[in-house]
Amino acid sequence: MNARDRDGEGRARSARPRDGLGRPLPYGAAGVERQPEGVVRSPAATVAEAQRLLDAGMPFHAHEVFEDAWKSGPADAAPLWRAMAQLAVGLTHAARGNALGGARLLRRGAASLDGVPQEYGLDLPGLVRWAGELAHRVAGGAVVDAAREAPRLRGGGLQ
Repeated sequence: MNARDRDGEGRARSARPRDGLGRPLPYGAAGVERQPEGVVRSPAATVAEAQRLLDAGMPFHAHEVFEDAWKSGPADAAPLWRAMAQLAVGLTHAARGNALGGARLLRRGAASLDGVPQEYGLDLPGLVRWAGELAHRVAGGAVVDAAREAPRLRGGGLQ
């Protein structure tokens, strides 16, 4: 008998609560509410919700918002949303103390923005600068607080 947690459609999905960085907590512990999966949002709503989550120190959850946009939006916008998800996951890993993975994902997300059209009011040059600077500091051993390091998605890249 398979005792794995399942969602309402029978897919494997852990029912364990998670903290603000998406790490599983013990069953019964108080966690933060998970992002619902598969939500279709407008680009403006995607950016607004992701910014809210980033500002709250929840980049793992922001990554899920970007992932929804990547998977549900038009194919030509997928590279943008995939790169944004990589930046959010990079911040997540950096805040969890995974310097190597955090720096690598921040750099990969920034590189993926190269050549992506400037859309939805996102400050792509600012985000590339933010990611490069944070990756450099993380690789050098900086301790990262996700809320303090959250980027501004529109205008300025850095908080």
